[in-house]
Amino acid sequence: MKLKVGGFFHSWLVILAMFISPFALAGGVEGEVKRIVEESTNQLVDKLNREKSTYEVDPEKFYSEMDAALSELVDFKRIAARVMGKTARKATKEQRSSFLASFKKSLYVAYSKALVESGAFEITVEGVKVNPRSDKKASVNLVVTSESGNQYPVVYSMNYGKNKKWMLENVIVNGVNVGLAFRDRFSFEMRNHQGNIDKVIENWTAKIDISDDSVATQ
Repeated sequence: MKLKVGGFFHSWLVILAMFISPFALAGGVEGEVKRIVEESTNQLVDKLNREKSTYEVDPEKFYSEMDAALSELVDFKRIAARVMGKTARKATKEQRSSFLASFKKSLYVAYSKALVESGAFEITVEGVKVNPRSDKKASVNLVVTSESGNQYPVVYSMNYGKNKKWMLENVIVNGVNVGLAFRDRFSFEMRNHQGNIDKVIENWTAKIDISDDSVATQ
């Protein structure tokens, strides 16, 4: 099943992959999982189309709408802790919370413009696979096809957590492990700021450009 949506920018694939995670995975039935992914994608696209006009007049409201939608689907706390790596263990609770807020906001700021200005492309949900070593892990494979016919594979990892919900915990876009890219970025910033966690949080920005052959952070 192909879902026609508005927009195509390489950078948008990162936030796109986070947006289209499913609401739940039912009983390990892969066909049902695929149906849920497709339905949740349609629901999200409808919401984005309704809210696009908000971005120009009130970007903070747009960010708030994004946060409300994504926080139900994406385990930002788990992702942010992984981005911080070993630093998360020595950071205070306040620092972890501050980075979580900064991390989320930076994602919205980095990708919203591309999100609302995108053109036409297609998303194909290729399949779902439950991890044979753990029934609490699963991956969903998608292909994004641009108007020009270029195809970009997207894989996102799902985790069944303590909240009894399946939530997104990592994304691979065009072969680039987004979680790992952010973690490398955090490590670089820690070195750049001589281990000052507060400075890293204060200056954090999230921008990953996914191209055909490379990934760059800035």
